Amino acid sequence: MQIGFRQNGQFKRFTGQLQELWQKEPQLRIVAAIALLFWLVCCGLALQRYFNFYPTYVSFDQGIFNQVFWNNLHGRWFESSLSSTESVAVMQGDVPDVTYRRLGQHFTPALLLWLPWYALFPSPAGLSVLQVTLVTVAGLVLYALARHYHPPQLSAWIAGSYYGAIAVLSPTVANFHDICQIPLYSFGLFLALEKRRWWVFWLLAVLILLVREDSGILLFGFGAYFIASRRFPRAGIILCLMSVIYVVTLTNVIMPMISQDISDRFMIEQFGQFVGDREASTLQVLWAILSNPWRLIVELVTPFDRTLRYLLGQWLPLAFIPVLSPSALLLSGLPLVKTLLQREDITALSLHLRYAMSLVPGLFYGVILWWTQHPDLFRKLRFRRFWAFCLALSLLLTVTSNPNRVLSFLIPDSFQPWVYVSPMRQAEHSRAIRSLLAKIPPDASITATDHIVAHLSNRREAQRFPGTRLRNDDREVIRVQYAVADLWYLKQYEPAFADYRQSLAINVDWVNRLLDRRYGMIDFRDGVALMQLRAQSNPEALAAWEAFRQTIPSPTSTSHFVNQKG
Repeated sequence: MQIGFRQNGQFKRFTGQLQELWQKEPQLRIVAAIALLFWLVCCGLALQRYFNFYPTYVSFDQGIFNQVFWNNLHGRWFESSLSSTESVAVMQGDVPDVTYRRLGQHFTPALLLWLPWYALFPSPAGLSVLQVTLVTVAGLVLYALARHYHPPQLSAWIAGSYYGAIAVLSPTVANFHDICQIPLYSFGLFLALEKRRWWVFWLLAVLILLVREDSGILLFGFGAYFIASRRFPRAGIILCLMSVIYVVTLTNVIMPMISQDISDRFMIEQFGQFVGDREASTLQVLWAILSNPWRLIVELVTPFDRTLRYLLGQWLPLAFIPVLSPSALLLSGLPLVKTLLQREDITALSLHLRYAMSLVPGLFYGVILWWTQHPDLFRKLRFRRFWAFCLALSLLLTVTSNPNRVLSFLIPDSFQPWVYVSPMRQAEHSRAIRSLLAKIPPDASITATDHIVAHLSNRREAQRFPGTRLRNDDREVIRVQYAVADLWYLKQYEPAFADYRQSLAINVDWVNRLLDRRYGMIDFRDGVALMQLRAQSNPEALAAWEAFRQTIPSPTSTSHFVNQKG
């Protein structure tokens, strides 16, 4: 009873202090208002894209994460037939497996922390809201971290820069990804360190490691900074040891026991330029990088234009202060090196995808520390105007780039040639898709194109179109019962984007193949085909399909366009 009274008294004191702070600091209210606006806008954009079936570069990932959460909710820990489609075994000719554990590709046990949320909102839309919420709360923790050193006004500017950063905004409105946890855990770790709340510090350090198999690189960078700055050398040494032991053991022992994807696929895809196209462990990749310093230097600076744009985009919302801050450069250095060395530079050097968010905690914490040595600069009106200009430019560049196509209802996807689908037309197409999906039983096995499969991923047996075979729980190889292919959106964008044109030709061919393989066309609406195994084709649907196919231009008629997919 005494413990209860004591805890109640502590809670009252905490709420009283918070209320007093709210009244005394107008900057806190401003930051809270910005955070709320950020949450509302990002949730609105992410949800309207999802419910209106706008395809994105990583639409398929939304289905993978949702199926992983759905299987976790049913006690099938980290299993995913969708993730299995990207495994080495399937690439070598095997069929996707419903019992495949995604932990062999990416070790992400920290996701279990958010399983209660998913139990309340069990859908990909719920995951999008979770992502926006985590990133939003991280900004409030950042403000508290800045307030440990700085007055309210400067702290508010730092927090506002976070909410306006390209590397924060764009990945937040992307499909759900595991790195959305990193800012919250990292800012919390720094704040716990400054407050000397060691149990919180070590708890968050463990959580950072559990986000992904490569988040140990981020934590190692934090530890290296604590050692080099001599601020917390003991904590830094422990962090470095933790990170090395964890990453080496995980990627060389534990993950290979689940599947061979980490060595046979991901190391080759990301660092194949150092090891060649052969199997390689993380230790072998590290040795190959360190033993080839000239190649290392070349990879760090090339492609020069993309690398420069990437760095400028990361530094822009903070008025380029990270360039002047050794702390910021050191804290963000290791994840930056990993990003620059990745062979998949199209995704790695993109400010709009999840990898860019890994650099944010180190950059902002380093800037907070830099301002402790240069407080007078903020008092200059000219500098504050420059900072405001940089922040406004960051927001402008984010909006005009149409990150992850959340603004496609406003901004054309291509100007030359003109490619734009009005919101009303997209909504009409979405209704057609939903009418077809309503005909699929909730427990039926399915295959669907990338931006549709997420809507069907709350089930055990799901495939990525055009794949139709998978291994079920009885260890039998079966063909899925339903196939859904959206060809309409490919047709809209193929005049401007070469890869859409190629995908359209491939998918049209696969629809014809499925019709020859005991699948019947049971419905066809607005360029979307719904087929069922061993079903008799609906004559009207089949006629609609044939009419649609006749409208598709030949692959050579638009070959002069060489744009890449938006």
